[in-house]
Amino acid sequence: MRRTSIAILLGALGMASNVLANEELKIGLLSTLSGPGAALGNEIKDGFELALEKNNNQLGGVSTKLIVADDQQKADEGRQAAERLLRRDKVDLMTGMVFSNVLLPVMPRILNSDTIYVSTNTGPADYAGAKCHPNFFTVSWQNEDIPSAMGQYVTDKNHKSVFLIAPNYPGGKESIDGFKRYFKGDVADEVYVKLGQLDFAAEVAQIRASGADAVFFFLPGGMGVSFIKQLVSSGLNKQLAIYTPGFSADQDTIKAVGDPMLGMMNASQWSPDLDNAANNEFVTLFKEKYGRTPSMYAAQGYDAARLIDSAIKNINGDYKDNEKLRAEIKKANFDSVRGDFSFNNNNYPIQNYYMREVYKNENGEMTNRVLETIFEKYEDPFSGQCGL
Repeated sequence: MRRTSIAILLGALGMASNVLANEELKIGLLSTLSGPGAALGNEIKDGFELALEKNNNQLGGVSTKLIVADDQQKADEGRQAAERLLRRDKVDLMTGMVFSNVLLPVMPRILNSDTIYVSTNTGPADYAGAKCHPNFFTVSWQNEDIPSAMGQYVTDKNHKSVFLIAPNYPGGKESIDGFKRYFKGDVADEVYVKLGQLDFAAEVAQIRASGADAVFFFLPGGMGVSFIKQLVSSGLNKQLAIYTPGFSADQDTIKAVGDPMLGMMNASQWSPDLDNAANNEFVTLFKEKYGRTPSMYAAQGYDAARLIDSAIKNINGDYKDNEKLRAEIKKANFDSVRGDFSFNNNNYPIQNYYMREVYKNENGEMTNRVLETIFEKYEDPFSGQCGL
């Protein structure tokens, strides 16, 4: 009888062990995969999938299923897709959203379910300061950070008057706030347009009439492509300096606009020519798989996957324990493609920001290169308000 009981117990333990061994980590990647911003979401997805493929579809040694959903750059679609990922698919972590106007309405549902979210792009002020949350990690930047670096650079170049333009949504307003935080000259005008707008005839006329000696714009995805083309068509690109965050001078925009992008100055936390082992491998693997140079969005997706991989590996695959997983993610114990990277108290990055220039490399390909470092180990201005 006793032998039978022991045999049953050992059998039960063995079955439990097999269940754990056969469990599959589920990650919900909710992103903008259609519409004017689709290029950005697809770059994030490609970067994440590349890291997953490199690890034989495992993160932290655990078999991983990536469940992809399209928010169509719409808050309602994002909410519905997030609900499906959480309730039907029962994902363990989430990532991937591009735009803050989608992320902000969706995030309470994710965080209230005690699901960890790793942001691969937008880093809104809402979660950087007093409302910071232990389940919200940003692997990219706080929305003001890159525009702040641009504002410092434009100040250093002694521009006296700058025309500012961005979409009328949280990410756009925070980008302009970041630029103004460091720009010391005059603002000729500050214009906010509808998110997704593609016709800028009226705004181009305003720029011409403003008397500004430079333009700073944040217009992501197809918006930036249209804006640059219309500036060039008007001839204004030859009359004043044009500055932008890296979002609007990356591979997607370069491919669509072509030679008029040459020489455009832009700021970013990453560049394909950053010389470190992790980045050299990433750029090589990405080109081999997709036949193109990666963008900063792809780099952010790739780093997000590798951050999750390192955290799960360091807790021996125990990803169901959110407390352990949060603590290990916070350590950021991985080699980022951007070089030095750590999380601040608010789970937002401490990292360098660079000035890049669009140029043609030795192969005749248009891409970005680093000219100088604007900020070293920069911390966003909201971290002091966070109680984590």
